[in-house]
Amino acid sequence: PSDILHVIDPIVRGEAKVVYGSRYLANATQDGSVIHRLGNWLLTQLSNFFSGQKLTDMETCYKAFHKSVLDRLMIEQPRFGFEPEITAKVSRLGIRIREVPVGYSPRSWHEGKKIGWRDLCNTVWCIIRYRFY
Repeated sequence: PSDILHVIDPIVRGEAKVVYGSRYLANATQDGSVIHRLGNWLLTQLSNFFSGQKLTDMETCYKAFHKSVLDRLMIEQPRFGFEPEITAKVSRLGIRIREVPVGYSPRSWHEGKKIGWRDLCNTVWCIIRYRFY
């Protein structure tokens, strides 16, 4: 939670309209699982390909938006479809997403890390769908 100030700071200073906190910038963290790290990297690369962004961490929970951007977005997806949907829709508005480093303590399955194969497939579908819709 303390990283949220770093995420909103570029918006407050007028330097960005959208900011994502990246767990991978400046070695901010290492995810607990190689599978999760690889999956996140692949999803981020696929999103970058379709969105034209150059993100290192699309699936981050730290995201901040200027109100003028939020007023132009209609979000449909629950769960893990939210990240690719909002990334694609922001990109279609021609807005460059800025990233800042954030810390991260990975959760275990028992602590709440409940992402599975169905979520992965839905995320890929959303990356492609919202690029064109």
